[in-house]
Amino acid sequence: MRDFETPGRSLVMATHGMAATSHPLASLIALNVLQAGGNAMDAAIAACAVQGVVEPGSTGLGGDCFVLYSRGGTDDIVAYNGSGRAPAAASTAYFADHGITAIERQSAHAVTVPGAVEAWARLTQDHGTRSLGELLQPAIALAREGYAVAPRVGLDWREQSALLEKDANAARIFLPGGHAPHPGTLHQQPKLAATLERIAEDGPDGFYRGAVAQDIVGYLQGLGGLHTLEDFAATRGAYVTPISAPFRDVTVHECPPNGQGVIALMLLNILSRATTDSSPLTVERVHFEMEAARLAYSVRDAVLSDPDHSQIPLRELLSDTLAAQLAGMIRADKRLEELPVVDLPSHDDTVYIAVVDKDRNVASFINSIFTPFGSGLVAPRSGVLLNNRAQGFSLKDLHPNAIAGGKRPLHTIIPGLTTREGRIEHCFGVMGGQYQALGQAYFLARILDYGLDMQSAIDLPRASPLFGTDALEVEASMPEDIQRGLAALGHRIVRPARPIGGAQAIRIDWNTGVLTGASDPRKDGCALGY
Repeated sequence: MRDFETPGRSLVMATHGMAATSHPLASLIALNVLQAGGNAMDAAIAACAVQGVVEPGSTGLGGDCFVLYSRGGTDDIVAYNGSGRAPAAASTAYFADHGITAIERQSAHAVTVPGAVEAWARLTQDHGTRSLGELLQPAIALAREGYAVAPRVGLDWREQSALLEKDANAARIFLPGGHAPHPGTLHQQPKLAATLERIAEDGPDGFYRGAVAQDIVGYLQGLGGLHTLEDFAATRGAYVTPISAPFRDVTVHECPPNGQGVIALMLLNILSRATTDSSPLTVERVHFEMEAARLAYSVRDAVLSDPDHSQIPLRELLSDTLAAQLAGMIRADKRLEELPVVDLPSHDDTVYIAVVDKDRNVASFINSIFTPFGSGLVAPRSGVLLNNRAQGFSLKDLHPNAIAGGKRPLHTIIPGLTTREGRIEHCFGVMGGQYQALGQAYFLARILDYGLDMQSAIDLPRASPLFGTDALEVEASMPEDIQRGLAALGHRIVRPARPIGGAQAIRIDWNTGVLTGASDPRKDGCALGY
């Protein structure tokens, strides 16, 4: 139970339906949809579209989507991979021939064909009760009429000003008056409103064919991109088989690769071998978690890729043998020095949405444009901010994650669910790019190993390896004695540029019928129920 004499958030409790997002307007819209008779999928899609307007640096039409969905709260879970692909003409040979040794963030080559709109349309058709056009109306109204910039959104916006000013289209929309809007400023996106209206009227064809696709493709080609109208018209997501593994007395469910959900499961398997101290905030425990993450992520970067293009050893990745081997490598007295080099970008952004409806349908829904404000490239007429997800590819010719035409990159965004005795218990997600797998393991271990409630688990100070470097990012709220102890073990302590990640979660108590929600104070959002 929280200490009511100190600042903090209470758990949110309700019985009929609940939504938890990183923005209050998105949570409100989701709750409105539920109260009007829509189901969890309807609410999640409406909320996500709103977040693409009011939290533009985190998500939007130019991004990708992964979803876990449970009908009636059972363990019959549907998974959807709505991640976009590289242009058909992309190849390591092309980049080598053109002397390109790295995919720069603000380049056309960083942009994969967005998968989110196709995913929203497919999921609405297959699992929703409302039309996509109806669900997009709140987002359309906010884009046209304006919305007040929230405090955390404003912070992230300001930090990306230098990126946004390099693209004239982005600067016109996102730097009105030559600067990022301050919190409380009214901001409008009329071009995006018109694009959303087109999608509302024409469905996914309104994005992947016709004027919007022509606008995006023409713009990217003008910047040297390999994208074609055929690439956009061919966009299809896919239903995939969820993967799962036990942790303590629940089963944890994730989307399979090309997402990193398998790494969250691997980390939990390693943590199951850790000594449970009296508190989750001890030098020994945090050190073990950080070393486990470094080892698990080094495995990720060696093998994880698009399963359509290479065979991924899922059984081995989730095996007790590998978990025991990795756990055995962790030294209690010092940080490991030698690990494979990680060559993927860090500090990434996303939105996560958890929704449970009156019939106990459960949507674990995540949507992203990758780093804050993605590539920083905006198509001129449609107002679509484009992702930089192709930075997740390798340019090494024989690497499993090497870029290739029609291939999906290694993805960081991962929705999560837990089940107990065949029914959903937790619907949860952690934002923050590469942090997400570690963040999910953090979250579940604090609940299941230490008995913390969801909000307390989310509120605790965070640490994360700055992958690819020798640094360990530690939030300022971490107790000083733990920071000193970690430094003594060889960790180079640095402050993160901004708070580490974000999280939302909902728990179902099947005995009482009560829904409990939690939302990260590092973001602007909240959990709401009725």
